[in-house]
Amino acid sequence: MRPVITVLTARAVNEHVCKHHRLLSSQLEIAKVTEMIHTASLLHDDVLDMADTRRGKPSATQRYGQRKSVMAGNYMLSVALMMLGKLDNPEVTVVLSQVLTDLVQGEFMQLGSKEKEDERFSHYLDKSFKKTASLIANSCQAVAILGGADKMVQQMCYQYGRNVGIAFQLVDDFLDFAASSNVVGKPTAVDLRLGMATAPVLFACEKFPELIPMILRRFSEPGDVEFAMECVHRSDGLQQTKLLATQHCLHAISMLQQLAPSQEKLALIAITDRVINRIK
Repeated sequence: MRPVITVLTARAVNEHVCKHHRLLSSQLEIAKVTEMIHTASLLHDDVLDMADTRRGKPSATQRYGQRKSVMAGNYMLSVALMMLGKLDNPEVTVVLSQVLTDLVQGEFMQLGSKEKEDERFSHYLDKSFKKTASLIANSCQAVAILGGADKMVQQMCYQYGRNVGIAFQLVDDFLDFAASSNVVGKPTAVDLRLGMATAPVLFACEKFPELIPMILRRFSEPGDVEFAMECVHRSDGLQQTKLLATQHCLHAISMLQQLAPSQEKLALIAITDRVINRIK
């Protein structure tokens, strides 16, 4: 999904700025770098989460061990950064370097939870942006820069990627409760078992405030995970999560309105529907 969004954004920007939708070689490199950063983050994620499977198959960590998984992720990142350096565009380098900073900060944010209820959801959304949406947002901005777009268009592309990325993560957290492991290709309720409260749980807190102490102790006591899952399904947490994801997708679409008409612009709009309605 990430390189597809990057390429479509690049072509939509080129149509808007230069009246052609040919993809520049530098923009194609950004799409490659984007997927390499994402894949490296998955390798590292599986080590941090001690995941045995990835998309229904043994994870690299399970198959090759933690050491090789970490080194493979590091190697992939180093090659991606080398490709980025060869573009010789300092502004683009700064933009995509922010992604790596955000990924690390997002991991640290995931280790804790805010004690104040009014800060808990904003902490979750900020973490979701850093871990998932930052890569999409900054990749969209990078190809806009390379396409010669002005600051306003760059920001529109960034906001499109940001909102699609947050929606994607919200749907991911929705599926963690609503889909079976056979469908999504990975164990369900994995975030709960890792001690993390995602949107469905945070919304469920409105009806079941007894979840709050469980969130603060990261579902560490026997029965916490099972009780939290029951609360989510007995509340409207899943519906509210899907609604919030839809709102982010609508905001993403609104960011594209000022771009010149093109098939790529229509495809970017269509992607938001696929993000909302995906089943894995």
